[in-house]
Amino acid sequence: MNADFEDWGAFGTPLFDDPEARALKRVGVVDVGSNSVRMVVFDGAARSPAYFFNEKIMCALGEGLGETGRLNPGGRVRALAAIRRFQLLARGMRIPRLTAVATAAVRDAEDGPAFRAEVERETGLVMHVIDGPEEARLSAQGVLLGWPGAHGMICDIGGASMELAEIGNGTVGKRVTSDLGPLKLGTLGGGRKAIRRHIKEVMENLREQMPFEGQRLFLVGGSWRAIARLDMVRREYPLTVLHEYRMTPKSVFETVKWMGMHEPAELLGMSGLSQARLSLLPMAGEVLRRLIRTFRPRDIAVSSYGLREGLLYEQMPERLRQRDPLIEACRFEEQKEARIPGFARELHRFIRPLFRSANDDRQRLIRAACLLHDVAWRAHPDYRHEVCFDLATRANFGGIRHRERVYLGLALLHRYKNSRAGTRFEPLIRLLDERHLREAEILGKAMRFGAMFSVEAPAEMAELGYYPKKKILELRLTPAGQDMFGEVAEARFASLARSLEAETRIIDKQGRR
Repeated sequence: MNADFEDWGAFGTPLFDDPEARALKRVGVVDVGSNSVRMVVFDGAARSPAYFFNEKIMCALGEGLGETGRLNPGGRVRALAAIRRFQLLARGMRIPRLTAVATAAVRDAEDGPAFRAEVERETGLVMHVIDGPEEARLSAQGVLLGWPGAHGMICDIGGASMELAEIGNGTVGKRVTSDLGPLKLGTLGGGRKAIRRHIKEVMENLREQMPFEGQRLFLVGGSWRAIARLDMVRREYPLTVLHEYRMTPKSVFETVKWMGMHEPAELLGMSGLSQARLSLLPMAGEVLRRLIRTFRPRDIAVSSYGLREGLLYEQMPERLRQRDPLIEACRFEEQKEARIPGFARELHRFIRPLFRSANDDRQRLIRAACLLHDVAWRAHPDYRHEVCFDLATRANFGGIRHRERVYLGLALLHRYKNSRAGTRFEPLIRLLDERHLREAEILGKAMRFGAMFSVEAPAEMAELGYYPKKKILELRLTPAGQDMFGEVAEARFASLARSLEAETRIIDKQGRR
């Protein structure tokens, strides 16, 4: 990564106003799966879009497919009703065209073509029925939307199938598909032993096709996300954002065992998951345990992005794909909400001498913090620190780990508040170790000083210097800057120095102290 941030390094100028990016505004996708039918409308920052609309109906189209070879009749009626509604909503939102895809249930059912024709006749919507490898490719592209540098294997589970795909260097590699969906497995005879034997045989065959061991496993699909939610409940994990949630193999085994110790009604009350989703979890848990035993992943990451996001990624020009989703989303927030859009660049230029030794990951968070430092200015002054923290930890940002969310939120909290003691965020803050707590505090107080020292170009009023070995924080004032360094600025400069455990030194351009 380029260390020169005069032009924000490798990220260049924002792309969300570029015509190619604007063409992606209000992209609508209908995903007709074996278990659910969903419409998502993407909007906002082109590289890290928000969900303008997101509705799901649990239709269970694939229920009983293994026994009858046909779509679930009741699910078919519900799916058609949902698609009819989605098409009307899309017209109301003035979406020029919905992209609709159907997966395992529709492609495997003997009445799948008839259902596809009925949907087109009733709604005008053309469903594209995709095969397993294509489903794997699109799901993998969804993971790349959230993690441009992702490397490992994705596993996407639906109601009637499970797909695997290799990802690395921004591309999708080998892809395979299987029948290991919970709805399909539920129709197998022979009891639990026979089902477990079938899962093991299929999984070993998948391993022969895709050698994979000791890498990161990315989990895509509603059943995996539901298991991750229950893992959070079991662990009393303080952040409920599923995207980028990490689990160890040991934790997964413990959670699947813990699930079996509770009645569905108990799990429903603890997690808020739907009854329809919970009914699939015992079978999904069997598949996940065997998946981990077979492929032995190093660690496990949950992705909220999958096939639908992969369809959006498909439409992106390559230069937009290469952008950092976190930085682009933060740029969009600054442009939309900040008092002075563009000031983040000046603030970053002013405070960066304090962080010259920071690695690339931390430099990236410093840039993101500068972009977000003022987007909560419309909130009541007593609550700005809370609004900032909530934005960082709960917003639909891609490309950011949970601990990075908390780090960013804590830095923004200290942008508006000296102390974090007694806040409602203490359970989340405990996710950080002492070193990262201190780093986030220093970043926040540096932004707090720089943002009020000059509302336009603080680097033209003064230069910061930091000498960590000597424990000195220096402020070199220009003639214009000497009048800017009033009592409030002096107090905030002193607070920053205390967090750095440094002595202050204030000099003018002639070197006078």
